[in-house]
Amino acid sequence: MKSDRIKFLVFALVVLLIPLPLSGGYLTNVLIFVGINSVLALGLNLLLGYAGQISLGQAAFFGLGAYGSGVLTTAYGLNPWLAMVVVAVCVALFAFAIGFPVLRLKGHYLAMATLGVGVIVNIAFNETVELTGGPSGLSGIPNLSIGSLTFDSDLKNYYLVWVFALGMILLSLNLVNSRFGRGLRAIHDSEVAARVMGVNARLMKVQVFTLSAFMSAIMGSLYCHVMTFISPNSFGFHFSVEILTMIVIGGLGSVYGSILGALLLTLLPEMLRTFQDYDIIVYGLLLITMTIYLPGGLVEGIPALLRRLVPAKKVTEGSDA
Repeated sequence: MKSDRIKFLVFALVVLLIPLPLSGGYLTNVLIFVGINSVLALGLNLLLGYAGQISLGQAAFFGLGAYGSGVLTTAYGLNPWLAMVVVAVCVALFAFAIGFPVLRLKGHYLAMATLGVGVIVNIAFNETVELTGGPSGLSGIPNLSIGSLTFDSDLKNYYLVWVFALGMILLSLNLVNSRFGRGLRAIHDSEVAARVMGVNARLMKVQVFTLSAFMSAIMGSLYCHVMTFISPNSFGFHFSVEILTMIVIGGLGSVYGSILGALLLTLLPEMLRTFQDYDIIVYGLLLITMTIYLPGGLVEGIPALLRRLVPAKKVTEGSDA
């Protein structure tokens, strides 16, 4: 729709203009992570918010993308851009292969299965010391470059990450408004009814699971080349839960809700650093409060809250009514 295109163009313009007055520095670095987390949350939202399939292993695909690119570029000297493509395809194929047996499960069984995948992958990062560096991490990862342009500053990395993020967001917007997106929503509402209407529910669930893993792997590759150092702690179970929290807070089944949730939960820990030992308490209370009073997420909750706070205009009846 035309309104959707205009909304995206306005959003893209804001994203591209935000770092100009900042001139790099700490805040620009934080916004880089907002871009990475936005795509991770968006990938999970396509799976959970649209298709209704929960996953607690999103950090595993993110880590596979990061370690895959890191190992291929440091140990084997592969071009970083080529490494990114190779790793993203391999992670997608891996997700496609495990998707068929895993997505036969439902509810908490599916959550536990994806959690198991995440735990196994994280253990592999720690144990394969020869390749990954184990708990000490992997360093010496090169920055990405295009010709003489090397992405070695916060400002350059900001535009690098957000160009990829905007591409993923545009892809997701087109996807959810397509026939495929309508099929995902049908599966979410009732898988049995979707099958009756001719939707290949099993294949579509695997496809969106694969797409989610592919998006996470791309962001993982970008993450490793932006940071130039990675360790297994960044890709554990807690980060998968954090990504899940982003889409619940932002709004399930909403592309822009994923971005809003990622923005809030990336900036919030930075703002709560002043509370020192009490930041976890404040963080938890905020999440509980938002879950109770904004169950539809920020995307649905904020407009509803504004409608309650802003008094409705009085409608006066005409003299001949």
